[in-house]
Amino acid sequence: MAVQSLIIMIVLLALLLILGAPIAVSIAIAAVGAILPTVPLDITLITGAQRIFSGTSSFTLVAIPFFVLAGNIMNQGGIAKRLVHFVQAIVGKIPGSLLLTNIGANALFGAISGSAAAAAAAVGGMVKEGEEEAGYDMDLAAATNGASAPSGLLIPPSNALITYSLVSGGTSVAALFVAGYIPGIIWMVACMVVALVLSKRKGYTGETGKFDWGRLGRATIDALLPLSLIVIVIGGIIAGVFTATEGSAIAVIYALIISVFIYKTITWKDLYKILVDSVETSGMVVFLIGVSNILSWVMAFTGIPQAIAGSLLSLTDSPLFIMLIINIILLIAGTFMDVTPAILIFTPIFLPIAESFGISPVHFGIILTYNLCIGNITPPVGNTLFVAIRVGRSTLAKVMPYILGYYSAILAGLLLVTYIPAFSMWLPTLAGLI
Repeated sequence: MAVQSLIIMIVLLALLLILGAPIAVSIAIAAVGAILPTVPLDITLITGAQRIFSGTSSFTLVAIPFFVLAGNIMNQGGIAKRLVHFVQAIVGKIPGSLLLTNIGANALFGAISGSAAAAAAAVGGMVKEGEEEAGYDMDLAAATNGASAPSGLLIPPSNALITYSLVSGGTSVAALFVAGYIPGIIWMVACMVVALVLSKRKGYTGETGKFDWGRLGRATIDALLPLSLIVIVIGGIIAGVFTATEGSAIAVIYALIISVFIYKTITWKDLYKILVDSVETSGMVVFLIGVSNILSWVMAFTGIPQAIAGSLLSLTDSPLFIMLIINIILLIAGTFMDVTPAILIFTPIFLPIAESFGISPVHFGIILTYNLCIGNITPPVGNTLFVAIRVGRSTLAKVMPYILGYYSAILAGLLLVTYIPAFSMWLPTLAGLI
């Protein structure tokens, strides 16, 4: 039954996606089709509707629309410019400083906005003019911008980790948030190492003169309010002052105050469009999560995870090799799917396997998210990479020779995160969240 259901599900899902059907609709039809040989249609439809309702009836889920809204407000609020100046004041003396600035600002802005593509567009657009004036290779600049943008998706607050929490059976959002810091920094540092090596090869220099502490102080003050958002929200969640959902509402209020009343970069007219965009994005994500509950029910009923686990265990009983196989599957899947639907599909399949080897759901959530974020910069989908290419006015063929170096460093980071649990588990354990 499991093999038959899995084949039906894969074939239907692939066919519908090729035909251009919405991802949520494709998942629902594929899940229903997979269980029809076993369960009558009327029972399947009634149960499916119940599963969608129960999947969206979660207090934690409310955090996603709020974080999406807060991110959109920050996107439009002139935050990128302040973060770029802050990072530039720190790394300005280092060779290839503009590339390093791009990487560091992407990590900060991606964490605040919750969108890798938004980071690539906003930050990449900010540093592009300076890179052109300094004579930087713009193909290298585009590759650097695209490769570093997804690092912010691992650094909290992260909608991807909230989604994983919901579909994994209630893994602590606070623990996942704290666990994402070091892997996100690993991604950022990996990109910086590659950028520094390439900059030295091309003879790029940093700014001349002594380090300007006054400039750093002014830039820090200018960026203090946006950076404080992360400290307030995550600090409050860790300290138990409020939940992740309450923290998301606080993030919206904070973003409104600094963007509308302090910086005055957003008008009330702008806010209407921001609200509409946020509703559209949130509706899509919430519906996806509801539909994924049908998929989880079908998998559990037909025994698909157990069948896949049995197949993997027939190859080897080594946890190291099993995790390598899972990583390869996720890397391939990530090149064709966005992060959220991929989390919804693969969590119920691979989490039970990982747990059977004693891997914490928190650790696996970070491994899963890190894997799928790589898909953001990998063709044929690679939305973030293509945004960076457009911003840099380059082409895929010109960017690929440079992006390959970044892939190598980012994949090395993935191996560290996968096989050294402390990178994910140390901070949440230290904070008493595990």
